[in-house]
Amino acid sequence: MDERTRYFRRLKRLRGSARRWSVMGGGLTAATVVLVPYSGIGVVDAIWAAAAGSSVALAWWRWSDHRQLAALPAPPAPDPALAGQRLTAAIERFPAGRTVINEVRRQKNRYALRGSAITRAWDRLDRASATLTALAGRLTGPGEAALLEAAVAEQWLRDLGQRVASVERAIPLTPPDRRSSIEESHASLADQFTEGVDAYEMLVAAAASYVAEDGHPIAEGRHPAVASLIDATDRMRGIAEGLAELKRPPAAQV
Repeated sequence: MDERTRYFRRLKRLRGSARRWSVMGGGLTAATVVLVPYSGIGVVDAIWAAAAGSSVALAWWRWSDHRQLAALPAPPAPDPALAGQRLTAAIERFPAGRTVINEVRRQKNRYALRGSAITRAWDRLDRASATLTALAGRLTGPGEAALLEAAVAEQWLRDLGQRVASVERAIPLTPPDRRSSIEESHASLADQFTEGVDAYEMLVAAAASYVAEDGHPIAEGRHPAVASLIDATDRMRGIAEGLAELKRPPAAQV
């Protein structure tokens, strides 16, 4: 919550509180004025008078606080970009929200590259990045260092892809006598981006091989967990057959 919203909420609460105490104080004062002359000042009348005085005093304090706060200038409105960043950070605290935000960003970047020569390579980069994200939780030991390198490489590739698209959009606006040099630079950047995506895909494939080999048992044959399951199954089957033999009625003697 920004300071401006907090200021107006506090001002509203003070105004509402002052109104409530004013109404209560007025009602109790009127009741005291009406009831005291009939029976004099007794215990009950003293309570009425004390409640009326307290309510009037609280109402006066609330109105005083409200006037003091209203005299202060309201804080400036927050920057819309900052408000959007705070909203995004709040959404990204939840796994589902983080997935939605990442998908929105991916679609936004993909839309900026519509019609570009590197669109297919960009899609390949998205698929490889999603695959590496799925493997990230199982890349331990040496795989963690490769994961950091992949993150740096992906950031560089995405920046390079945006640069290629920007140069490509500027080609039709370039004078004909200078267009050839721009086209050569664009082609060089596009080739560099494609080669980078190829290398990134090779890294993802190597990470998948690492995860696959890390899941293999040390010895030949089945994984120890699978062998334990088979042994437990055999034991349960033997117990079931033994119970069946015990409960089966004996065969009739001839």
